[in-house]
Amino acid sequence: MIQIQSFCFNAFQENTYILYNEQKEAIIIDPGMYTRVEYKQFTSFLEDLALTPTLLLNTHCHLDHVFGNNFVSETYQLAAHFHANEQVVIDRLPEASAKWGVVTEAYKGPVKYLQQNELIQFGKDQFICLYTPGHSPGSLCFYHEQQNFIIGGDLVFMDGVGRTDLPGCNPSDLIHSIRKEIIPLKDDLVIHSGHGPATSLGREKLHNPYIKHILQSMTS
Repeated sequence: MIQIQSFCFNAFQENTYILYNEQKEAIIIDPGMYTRVEYKQFTSFLEDLALTPTLLLNTHCHLDHVFGNNFVSETYQLAAHFHANEQVVIDRLPEASAKWGVVTEAYKGPVKYLQQNELIQFGKDQFICLYTPGHSPGSLCFYHEQQNFIIGGDLVFMDGVGRTDLPGCNPSDLIHSIRKEIIPLKDDLVIHSGHGPATSLGREKLHNPYIKHILQSMTS
């Protein structure tokens, strides 16, 4: 069974995830650590549980989700996995960071592109890549069907959805992504978002005004 550990890192209060199994293997998703304290918190967790990172995944490549990409890639000899449409986003990382008043080096490590419905093997487990653009041009969700959860990046939050006023965003794509990839899943699906607490799809259908609006548009 996969265990999920989340950390709230950096000034953008981004959720960094470490997923790990009984074999002590770990997946790092959206490493957002920025300060020395955050790096220490991140590495101490791995060391205390004797975990070996085997995969580096990015739901998307906005600065707050990739601050720690270089460290993870260099320390554990891992390639960053993300959708090809995110390459332009990560290429502009130093420029984007400067606009927010933070300093970030360009990502220098290897890259592997993921595609819609691609299967990611993790020990005995599999994740399905769901292509969910809108908040960024190549956003992905990582869906674990057996345990019924997704690591969803900035697609859906508790009571909200990802913003669409940044370069490369598209509100129509965001709506389409939610309708096509998320709404058909089970109501007890657990959504681990890029910011804020975990929630469930059923809860968001009842209380999230954006999801409610999408559902209404599907029946009208």
